[in-house]
Amino acid sequence: MSTRWSGSIKSSVRCAVAVTVAAVALVAGSGSAAPAPANLMPFPDQFPNRIDSMVPAPDVPRLDSIPARSVTPGATQDLQELREAIMPTPTGDAFFDTWPADLDRRAPGEIIQSRDVAPVAAPLLEVQVGYARQIKFATRDAQDRPLFATATLFVPPTPWTGRGARPVMVNNPPIVALGTRCTTGYTLSHGKSGDTNDTDLDPPTTQESLKKGYAVIVPDHTGARMAYAEPYVAAHVILDAIRAAESYDAKNFARGPLAMLGYSGGAIATNATAKLAKSYAPEVAARFVGAAIGGVPADYRELAAAMNANLATGVFHAAILGITRERPELLPMANNVARWLATNDFFKNLCTGTMGYMGFSFVPTQALSNVPDPFGSPVAQEIFDITSMKDMKAAMPVFIYHGAQEWWIPASQARSLFAEQCRLGVNATYREYPGEHMTTVFTAFDDAMNWIEARLAGRAPTSSCPLR
Repeated sequence: MSTRWSGSIKSSVRCAVAVTVAAVALVAGSGSAAPAPANLMPFPDQFPNRIDSMVPAPDVPRLDSIPARSVTPGATQDLQELREAIMPTPTGDAFFDTWPADLDRRAPGEIIQSRDVAPVAAPLLEVQVGYARQIKFATRDAQDRPLFATATLFVPPTPWTGRGARPVMVNNPPIVALGTRCTTGYTLSHGKSGDTNDTDLDPPTTQESLKKGYAVIVPDHTGARMAYAEPYVAAHVILDAIRAAESYDAKNFARGPLAMLGYSGGAIATNATAKLAKSYAPEVAARFVGAAIGGVPADYRELAAAMNANLATGVFHAAILGITRERPELLPMANNVARWLATNDFFKNLCTGTMGYMGFSFVPTQALSNVPDPFGSPVAQEIFDITSMKDMKAAMPVFIYHGAQEWWIPASQARSLFAEQCRLGVNATYREYPGEHMTTVFTAFDDAMNWIEARLAGRAPTSSCPLR
């Protein structure tokens, strides 16, 4: 770790510790009864001003012009500069870093660039690969404005000998990360590093799909801004990755049935894609035969109660930053400490492995806000409503699965999603497995893959929805 990063981290951590101590003192002396859940209660009214008087604002670079990725129509220059300051640091690879000048003239799914990544990707997978190509393509962001994204395409080395055209598996890995070097696509083009997420390669969704003869699409579903946990961006990226793959190789990607699988952060993306497919890409939706959705964080209100101010708070705050990159209306609520953290080179590029350690701070979200009740604010309530995607109907049969002993992503979320889809008339299956989040991804993997294999073989699923 560089001296610059180390010093910056220490400074930010000292700020966070000071905030936590001050928060405890103020809340302890407030004399207010704590409503349930206690970790979502508003802080005393004097807290935001007290913190910002103790901690100066960070130095946000002044810009002569706002880079395309941070242009925010109707926003002030200061807010747009702050938005740019919270974006991920460039990787040095133009494939991921460079924002095309003509992006606004490109249709969603239009290929911008492609390259061969087989020399790196094939050895990582440890299975035979016909080709491995990475594509960069146009898509749309959460505000329906131009964005670009990347995906990796795999084709087996042998012709498809099954019924009909070659099936296509869309593997949506859990990209629980804020830095571009943490994406699956970066690993598949640059090799393993300390930033590699283990779930990029295990469980072996891509490998097992290739062995079965399927073509595989692995989208970097957080998009160019690394908007971790933002569902609309994820859905747009996945659907446009399919469009781009169809254009790149029609024989292998444009004719066969489609299925997708995602767990955890990948389940956010898979659930959103299932719900938005018909409205955003109806021609793609018509090809889908199933979606397996595991360990899904489906309701961010419920996640706030489960994850704020405990060991999960680092992951929770990273998700807030990821969403804020796409929804900058959250930025004005960030106090000076939050701005120090969000603009810090280390924190804004967190990968999965490091992110978990941030939970040891136990810093509550209220301590990072300039309003006493951030969760009850109109902006937060609107974001909760938007990201819940309530009463949106999946465009294909769904297999929803979850760990019965999960505590940070309660199984009640998956049960509610299943009940919602049943009520909307979707052919839905729900299963719970003994275990928590990190074990269920493996214990349920074979069942999820077998369910998908049956769908791609043309067999209709048996719904487990209650009879009405």
